[in-house]
Amino acid sequence: MSGTFNAKAYEAMDYGMYLVSTSANGKRQGCIATSFAQVTSSRPPRFTVTLNKDHATTDAVLASGVFSVTLLAADCPEEVVNTFGYKSGRVGDKFTGFEAKADEAGCPYLTEHMVSRVSCRVVEKLEIGSYILFVGEATEAEVLAGGQMLTLGAFTNRGKSTPPTATVVREMVGSGFRCTVCGYIYESETLPPDYICPVCHAPASKFVPND
Repeated sequence: MSGTFNAKAYEAMDYGMYLVSTSANGKRQGCIATSFAQVTSSRPPRFTVTLNKDHATTDAVLASGVFSVTLLAADCPEEVVNTFGYKSGRVGDKFTGFEAKADEAGCPYLTEHMVSRVSCRVVEKLEIGSYILFVGEATEAEVLAGGQMLTLGAFTNRGKSTPPTATVVREMVGSGFRCTVCGYIYESETLPPDYICPVCHAPASKFVPND
């Protein structure tokens, strides 16, 4: 006998918005995530972050074994979210055009409109369907601008859809087909079987109905 399942039971939950970044094979990668959490109070503390297997940032974290997480400030401009949440790192360096620094492990991070940052080395990982959960042990931590951080609820209240790189997705209902790699929307009632995403070059098999 199956029990009741109503998604509204957890839709009231809110999530922080974070920039997860690293550097591997000479390339800087970063994406917006909503799944960063502290899971131990040990010294050093440990944190988890969950990323989509299809994203370039995930491949880079697997290769480098380190990552930095920067907390977006409540006044973070949409340019940052648009760049790191909607564009693919496979077609260019997202950090170009921003003033970025690097931690001791070489992970890039932004300082403007950022509350704070935590750098971690990967100590464990777990595959969860199309995602990978990374357990990181903190190696650095720094307060940047301070203040309140941007949440997914506050961002969507601006009338914006959830960045496709975010693990927890609350999307505005639309039409067409959405690329699960970079979030590009192909606005049409049908998707050609040989279609290639113009942003990240993903095949048609990576598209899902945007509904």
